Amino acid sequence: MNVEIRHLRCLVALAETGSFTDAAIELGVSQASISRNLAGLEDALGVRLVDRTTRSLELTPAGEKTLNQARRLLLVLDDLGRDARSENAVVRLGYAWSALGKHTVEFQRRWADAHPHTELRLIRTNTSTAGLAEGVADLAILRREPDPEAFGMERIGFEKRYCAMASDDPLVSRRTVTLAQIAEGTVALDTRTGSTNLALWPADGQPKSTISIRNIDDWLTVISSGKARGITAEATMHQYRRPGLAYRLVRDASALPVYAAWPKSRPPGEMAAIVKLLTELYSRPVRAAAPRRP
Repeated sequence: MNVEIRHLRCLVALAETGSFTDAAIELGVSQASISRNLAGLEDALGVRLVDRTTRSLELTPAGEKTLNQARRLLLVLDDLGRDARSENAVVRLGYAWSALGKHTVEFQRRWADAHPHTELRLIRTNTSTAGLAEGVADLAILRREPDPEAFGMERIGFEKRYCAMASDDPLVSRRTVTLAQIAEGTVALDTRTGSTNLALWPADGQPKSTISIRNIDDWLTVISSGKARGITAEATMHQYRRPGLAYRLVRDASALPVYAAWPKSRPPGEMAAIVKLLTELYSRPVRAAAPRRP
């Protein structure tokens, strides 16, 4: 097979961005180059990987399987140089949207102080298991339960839910908002990797309209442009602040559980120490963070 690295990067970019245009922007190449690389990969493997229409693209079953392998191979290649030069062990901690929010920096510093010979590497992977199923993460931070047959997990804490909105949204003048108020407008949802779905609302009070998005970057863009609102974990509020975007506490939404998860077939040796530190950070009594005014 004549498979090249650029072929694999092309497939991953297409899957994560959802379009040839955005994949080209992501990789800094032309759309024609994306098309050629995809065609080259399909020719080399002898299968169709992507079903294309004028408005969208979807991975075929073969494409989904190839995507998982592509992510594994690219991770190995990207880490090859760093791991070869490093004398330390590496634990890859995956997350799909936000890592640990306000706890992220302290977690990294305390881990480095207590475990100087084990590097903790944070990796954002836009999949439902944050890289566990794909083999690109050793342990992951999840905000919904994974398959208990395949993955072990430990709840490390809870987070409040916040509504993200454009800085000129009518709700921005309020200190807190309700689910009913949010549902009066369009809501952006990522049902594949996000922490919010329609079940958060009562059946007779669900949003009037929704926009389907594929990742945190799409979510931030559509909300800051004023096209939709979104509900997310407190960690997102701390990790992703940008001009034109405001966050308000959703006062009647249930708290969101946060889990540390790992493959049952290959639990990392440092699992117990990582879970212990994460649980300590989440259990500390802290004052609720007041959302910043835009």
